[in-house]
Formats: sequence, C-alpha cells, structure tokens
Amino acid sequence: MSRSSKKGPYVDPKLLKKIANLKPADKTIIKTWSRDSEISPEMVGFTFGVHNGKDFIPVKITEEMIGHRLGEFSPTRKFIRHGGKMQKELEKKAEEKK
Repeated sequence: MSRSSKKGPYVDPKLLKKIANLKPADKTIIKTWSRDSEISPEMVGFTFGVHNGKDFIPVKITEEMIGHRLGEFSPTRKFIRHGGKMQKELEKKAEEKK
C-alpha cells in the first residue's frame, strides 16, 4: 500500500540537510541508512551509499528513479543459484560449447 497523497512523499530530514550542504557536482558519497526515503528531484546527480544491512551500496540517482525508494536499488539478499548436481552439469556443458 502506498503513502497517502495528502501527506506527500517521505524523505528523511537528515538526508535533506546533507543534500543542502553539498553541491550537485560534488563526487562525495552520502551514506544513509534511510532505505524508506523516496527519491525527490533535488537528489538527482548525487551518489548515495545505501546500507543493505552489511555494506553501503553506491547508488547514482538519475531522472528515472524519481518517485522510487532508495532501498529498491540496494538489494539485501544475495542470490547464489538454484540446483545441485544437475545445474553444475548444465553449466559445464554450456562452458564446453563456448
């Protein structure tokens, strides 16, 4: 369920303060734990280090990301792969073909 349009988008106030102190051309990474903050037009051009529970994943904000959340671009789970013996055999055959 999305946030009420009456309330407006949620952006962490600390994050807005950090953005106001920097210039758009500045290459520093803004570290944040605020994965639930929505990306606003003021954030375009900045690079955020979004925490995924273990590391800070660098996320460069572009025009297409406006309206999405910061956490969407920093996955928290690492997909390894499915399968066991059969999967290994299929991968081996694919490598031999190359």
